[in-house]
Amino acid sequence: MSRSDKVRTGPCSRADAVGRLKQAQASVMVSELCLADDTSVATPGVAAALAVLAAIAACDAACCARLHRRARGQNHEQAVDLVATVAPDGAKMAKLLREVLAAKDDSHYGFALVSAKQAQALVRKAGTLTAWAERIVNA
Repeated sequence: MSRSDKVRTGPCSRADAVGRLKQAQASVMVSELCLADDTSVATPGVAAALAVLAAIAACDAACCARLHRRARGQNHEQAVDLVATVAPDGAKMAKLLREVLAAKDDSHYGFALVSAKQAQALVRKAGTLTAWAERIVNA
């Protein structure tokens, strides 16, 4: 049994893939707007939080389009394992997703401020994941 066989999943359709892709694209767009606003120390944290949401939505879109299922469990490593099975470039994108998810706790629930540099890196990774998902959904 492969690691992806142990992942708690739920079914999804092409329409679900398109919807999640649109959410990912919107989240990346708004996170980039947040980064452009240097008037508040809070905006990098908002950008980082949106980047995490974008990465998750992008990976859902890719999984729905290619596998017709997406990860549904609380364990993010299971989602990473499922993304790794999506061709092409699943293993590479799974690594990016793992890196973005590592920031979820701090960006969504933490008290420490996320730096602009950290947020920029997360937004860039989320953008890469979203572009990958777009290619898969539109294939």
